[in-house]
Amino acid sequence: MNTRFSGRKQRMLRLKVLREGQAVPVHRQQTQDVFTKCPACGEAVAKVQLAKSLYVCPKCGHHQPVGGYLRLAMLLDHGTFQELDAKLTAGDPLHFPSYGEKLANQRRRTGLADAVVAAKGRIGGNPVVVVVMDSRFMMGSMGVAVGEKIARAANTARRTKVPLIIFCASGGARMQEGILSLMQMAKTAEAITQFQDAGGLYISCLTHPTTGGVTASFASLGDITLAEPGALIGFAGPRVIEQTIGQTLPEGFQRSEYLLEHGFVDAVVPRNQLKPTIARLLRLHSKGGTVHG
Repeated sequence: MNTRFSGRKQRMLRLKVLREGQAVPVHRQQTQDVFTKCPACGEAVAKVQLAKSLYVCPKCGHHQPVGGYLRLAMLLDHGTFQELDAKLTAGDPLHFPSYGEKLANQRRRTGLADAVVAAKGRIGGNPVVVVVMDSRFMMGSMGVAVGEKIARAANTARRTKVPLIIFCASGGARMQEGILSLMQMAKTAEAITQFQDAGGLYISCLTHPTTGGVTASFASLGDITLAEPGALIGFAGPRVIEQTIGQTLPEGFQRSEYLLEHGFVDAVVPRNQLKPTIARLLRLHSKGGTVHG
């Protein structure tokens, strides 16, 4: 990951990455400051080493979730980050108990306006619009603001005739916004369909977890669908399915590798290969003159 930043917009991106608490250099020597435990294998990993490996455990390969701005810093070419609709938020349309207070707390804690970040930039020199869902904000749940920002990003990509890339990470629709949240499934699907009908290339990247209404809408509409290793991908969770059908599910059910084997995704790509893989796909489609070949 290129950590050199220049210019006002790049300094802003750097500050937001640092605020996510995952790229701050370790200076103090206390054990709890220097090491962290991998949630998958339980092994202690030096925080500096984890950052260098893009938050993939060097011992077991577990891909830890990363924040939206950090993901963009990993992907976009140096100096090309331009955030879209940075201050777009939604209120409390249903006056759901304590929801307004919870939103305010989430915004203070994460520094995000809502559970998604969108930006224009370049990957391998190719212009793109990239949307990243951030599971730190209410588990990446999709409400009105999330759906609106994704739809606007698709419209921007359509107007500027550049590919659209969305990194999905969500617990599904946001119950505090009720039917207004579920309506975002149709809104995002329609915006992406219009983009694709205009000849746009949409790459959907599924990360852990991608579930619920997000899976049932824009996450599953990619012209090309990639996934990170080990990501949980599905509509309902495996425990709900087992309880509903009264059967034990196959090992690895709903994980990236299982879905690749059954044709739901096109490739499972480790995090350190995502940028070169996407750049190669963008080059191939740009050489063809159209996005659908």
